[in-house]
Amino acid sequence: MTVQGIILSDLDGDRTWRLADYVKRGGYEALKKIVAEKIPADQIIGEVKKSALRGRGGAGFPTGLKWSFMPRAFPGAKYLACNSDEGEPGTFKDRDILRYNPHTVIEGMIIAGYAMGCERGYNYIHGEIFEVYERFEEALQEAREAGLLGQNILGSDFSFELYAHHGYGAYICGEETALLESIEGKKGQPRFKPPFPASFGLYGKPTTINNTETFASIPFIIREGGDAFLALGKPNNGGTKLFSVSGHVNKPGNYEIPLGTPFSTLLEMAGGVRGGRKLKAVIPGGSSAPVLPGAVMMDCTMDYDSISKGGSMLGSGAVIVMDETTCMVKALERLSYFYFEESCGQCTPCREGTGWLYRVVHRIENGLGRPDDLDLLNSVTANIMGRTICALGDAASMPVQSFVKHFGDEFAFHIEHKKCLVPKDVQHEGSKIYVA
Repeated sequence: MTVQGIILSDLDGDRTWRLADYVKRGGYEALKKIVAEKIPADQIIGEVKKSALRGRGGAGFPTGLKWSFMPRAFPGAKYLACNSDEGEPGTFKDRDILRYNPHTVIEGMIIAGYAMGCERGYNYIHGEIFEVYERFEEALQEAREAGLLGQNILGSDFSFELYAHHGYGAYICGEETALLESIEGKKGQPRFKPPFPASFGLYGKPTTINNTETFASIPFIIREGGDAFLALGKPNNGGTKLFSVSGHVNKPGNYEIPLGTPFSTLLEMAGGVRGGRKLKAVIPGGSSAPVLPGAVMMDCTMDYDSISKGGSMLGSGAVIVMDETTCMVKALERLSYFYFEESCGQCTPCREGTGWLYRVVHRIENGLGRPDDLDLLNSVTANIMGRTICALGDAASMPVQSFVKHFGDEFAFHIEHKKCLVPKDVQHEGSKIYVA
């Protein structure tokens, strides 16, 4: 299958992160076109809407529609923020974009700034990938020296400055308002909404936040047109998408494919299930997405609508594959511990509920489960979801609900027999979910 690369697929040079290499690949042509032709902002936003680009960070909200919320006529500062705080288990695409093709993010943010009337932007980069932060800083300096960033870009009256902001390693800072709080130097905790960032964002000013991959898709859309981007995917799911495939596959990594590609094709690209074993389960959109049985997943295509119809979410595109050796109780125990540790503690349902979920799953895994524990897990998740300031409570609850729904027999076996349904001599290393 031949795929026209948008972000990572066409990187053949030895130093693809350098400005010179990016320019050879058509880099900054879109920005130059906008400045030279003085393309109206409404036309740019119109192309983004036409492309059917949806937010690549997890929510899948239409990007062009989100851009249209920015009040261009607002007197005073308006801001852009790029969410590169990639901290969810299974996710590792954004760091590779910044590592190998940072200028496409920079160009995308400059174009977004032009379209929304912003003169300043921030890229919030996950705290544990400092070498990626340094590379992005180098790319920013190259762009400034070339007159592509800063005051009077390319000799025009348009100015835009962009800064890298090093994160602090907290998963909760990936929530957009917690990210804004962190940039402001405060504790990274989500804000109550409304007001939403488009009206009251960074420093109390209108702000638009998009994911790294979302901004990285913009130069192609402006250079080739929204229709060309849409044609690479399917209706309501425009373009290509990066999928981070990890777990029990022979070739884990990032794969850029058109939205609407069958999951079976993606699995084949990743070398198939490790050791020729049977596919048991897949988490299709990062650890917060509901798990799906392998048979259900094999009937899905990799796009927002198909995965939703199957009972899960495309999310960030982090695909965690589990083979037949996986103990689903053990896998859920590890995921539940993550959300328990990463809750900011601001909301009582999340602060207390995530710990409760972990302790119940932990005792089931360790042979101390009780007959009513499955009903208890469903009750606790029902009292968390929709009752918190941000979506972390839901993110902790959906895996629990789906694991119990699809693999309840394993949990019941643990409770009744005080041991795993998957024999220990079969599990070996299979019960561990390895993610980058």
